Amino acid sequence: MKLLLAALLLPSCAFANDGIGAVSTGGIVFRKTDAIAMKKEVLNVSHDMISVDYEFLNESPRDVEETIIFPLPEYPVAIQMGNTYYGQPSGFSIYVDGKPVGFTTRIKATLEERDVTAQLKKAGLSDAQIAFSAAFRDGAKVPELNPRQRQQLMDLGLIGELADGEIGSRWSVQVNYIWRQKFPAHKVLRVHHEYRPFVSAGTGASWTGDDFAKRYCADNAFSKAYEKAAARTEGGYPNARGVSYILKTGNTWKRGIEDFTLNIVKRNPAELVSLCFPGDFKKIDAKTLQVRLKNFQPSDDLAVYFANVERSEDDGAGVMPAAAR
Repeated sequence: MKLLLAALLLPSCAFANDGIGAVSTGGIVFRKTDAIAMKKEVLNVSHDMISVDYEFLNESPRDVEETIIFPLPEYPVAIQMGNTYYGQPSGFSIYVDGKPVGFTTRIKATLEERDVTAQLKKAGLSDAQIAFSAAFRDGAKVPELNPRQRQQLMDLGLIGELADGEIGSRWSVQVNYIWRQKFPAHKVLRVHHEYRPFVSAGTGASWTGDDFAKRYCADNAFSKAYEKAAARTEGGYPNARGVSYILKTGNTWKRGIEDFTLNIVKRNPAELVSLCFPGDFKKIDAKTLQVRLKNFQPSDDLAVYFANVERSEDDGAGVMPAAAR
């Protein structure tokens, strides 16, 4: 089978399509399957909940058992402000044909594309301490590092000056959920996930600039609506969230994703949304924007920006997401 990603060295312990994979002493490897097709995926994304339903079909004449990996987007461990659900998403669950399935979690820590997980483990950090910034975080829910650990990590450059000039943990973390799955021959298998996503931001302070426009395809209509909302918001910035979801692992399945539906679900009709994505979105109801694609082979992962403003008489119904450019 064709390897899609190089092996990742992981110890035992950031949202994504399921992908075929393997776990060994070398880590996690995504690989393509020529036996199992993803017939359907329905992905629902809001700023505080992600749910996804799949239908898989084993088109080979024999039962197939595979290691399934659900990778979450990488996040910088030092940036954990407010209600951002870093570490592991709350309430993560897997159901296959309506029945709960057990899974394991594995964490990988990197710094400047270098795997530093083993160094952190050698210093005595637990998985929770690697996943959360316990070194310089007030009110951390995990044990603080002791003076020896802090000094050791500073000597290794794993704790040091951050981009904002503060001192903190410099590594980034990716969480992978892993389980074994049997695919009976010629049978449709239905899989469901649901969880609260990792999010970035907290206010809309970073909504301007070329990087934002490139990541979220923010157009003039979004900008005007945002400025209007900002003018009515205390502090000048509406509360905002950025949500990411790994789509490209859908290409590990035979023919990619044959029938794909993306629903962007707003918390209230006035919520502003922007993202880059192919296809034409339709307004399903006051809170839901939907796009459907056939034979979808994702070339990019998903990033959605939510500006959570309170509705007023002249808010309208938000802004339609911009199509991918």
